[in-house]
Amino acid sequence: MKFRIENMTCGGCARSVTATIKDLDEHAHVEIDVEKKLVEVESGVHQDEIIAALTEDGFPPEVL
Repeated sequence: MKFRIENMTCGGCARSVTATIKDLDEHAHVEIDVEKKLVEVESGVHQDEIIAALTEDGFPPEVL
């Protein structure tokens, strides 16, 4: 699944986004491009759960 997170502006934001996803699935594969504000996730967790967790943590994603 791919997301764009407009307010992800730095490495600290990227680490927070990764930590949020890893809290749901420690085995998730997360790739982040901060410059393009893109997040790609491979996980067994349903997309809606990831969206809800990221939104709750202040990083509302747009599904691509």
